[in-house]
Amino acid sequence: MTLAAILVTAAAEGEHHVGLFDNIGFGVIALVAFLALALVTVSFRNVANRHSAKAEAYAQTHADELEAGHGHH
Repeated sequence: MTLAAILVTAAAEGEHHVGLFDNIGFGVIALVAFLALALVTVSFRNVANRHSAKAEAYAQTHADELEAGHGHH
């Protein structure tokens, strides 16, 4: 066999046909994963404001500690 015949044979054997559904399947999986991550992100929206009363009460009772900083006296 010549080099050209070997290359043609190797190229023909290495050829793999991927169906359209295989490509769309990867896209669907990625879309579902990103939507799940977006749902987690949206679920934590406005969490700080849900506990604003607790934060204000803590700030009033610990005002002297908050002025001093993080444990530095």
